[in-house]
Amino acid sequence: MKRNLTYLTYMAILTTFAVVIHTVEAALPLPMPVPGVRLGLANIITLLVIVLYGLRSGLLVSVLRTILGSLLTGGFLGFGFWLSLSGGVAACLVMAPAVALAKRGYLSLLSVSVLGAAAHNLAQLAVASAIIASRALLQGYYPLLLLLAVPTGIFTGLAAIYLEGVTRRAVFPSGGMAITG
Repeated sequence: MKRNLTYLTYMAILTTFAVVIHTVEAALPLPMPVPGVRLGLANIITLLVIVLYGLRSGLLVSVLRTILGSLLTGGFLGFGFWLSLSGGVAACLVMAPAVALAKRGYLSLLSVSVLGAAAHNLAQLAVASAIIASRALLQGYYPLLLLLAVPTGIFTGLAAIYLEGVTRRAVFPSGGMAITG
């Protein structure tokens, strides 16, 4: 019982962090070369959750972050909501098996994060292309967004590596090895 309560408490805290980051990032205008592009800072928390608790928990945090963040920013069930939801779910589905490879030493969390950013961008473009019924959007923007996924993925990966170390020392002081860069 205590273990379940502890898990739920950590999920609530991590979801709150993700929602706050999502909301703040949505409010900040960033000078990016493609309209609507964001750094994806809330994905730092999603990656951390996948590393610590697995795919199911990562999906839970990602979906809750999207729903609550969209409610707070006034975009619930709008175009941005569906883009965010599809991107978050796709990133989780790509990052979870990549984290398993990272735990075996085949990948780093930086590469896992870049893969997640690329999957996030591809899913968002696929949904946007389907909504506006234009493959040109997908074909035209994906190469640029793939290039942008590298620096944003590296940044979120570095932040996740740092937070994983801090979290493991604070929450799991005697157990588990950290996955480092």
